[in-house]
Amino acid sequence: MSQNFEPNTLVDTHHYLLETKQPRFDFQNPPTDPIELAHILAKNMIYYNGIGLSANQIGLPYRAFVLTGEPIMCCFNPNIVDESSEKIYLEETSLTSPGFIVKIKRPNSIKVRYTEPNGNVVTKKLIGMTSRMFQQQVDILDGLKFGDRATSYHKEKALKKMKKFVIS
Repeated sequence: MSQNFEPNTLVDTHHYLLETKQPRFDFQNPPTDPIELAHILAKNMIYYNGIGLSANQIGLPYRAFVLTGEPIMCCFNPNIVDESSEKIYLEETSLTSPGFIVKIKRPNSIKVRYTEPNGNVVTKKLIGMTSRMFQQQVDILDGLKFGDRATSYHKEKALKKMKKFVIS
């Protein structure tokens, strides 16, 4: 990472940008350079040791996120267009909800459509962890609080575990 990189600050879990559905990114009249935004998101995700990062998690009001991979995947205006009937419970956490680890049931595979920073529209099928990470980032861009998709049982269990960890 370049020495002059200054990371954006992760927003607090109650920040208004995390509670608001982010509007579509307008490629016809871009509010910021999408390629530069992709670089900012990727650098911040790496800096914070994340596997995914949405623009609103670092205080930027854009409908875009990045996911770890080779190469890093940058998605503008992401949509889930289909999902498998097979759903799996797995533990998840979020950079903006540190220490809160909760089981969430999600489809194992999804078909998605998004725009790359260069304006190219992509449609593809995602499976397993990539599918789960994509779904979580869409939730964040839609203003869903982390853990909203968890059952009350799993949320309560996660909160107890978190409190036990904090007290220890």
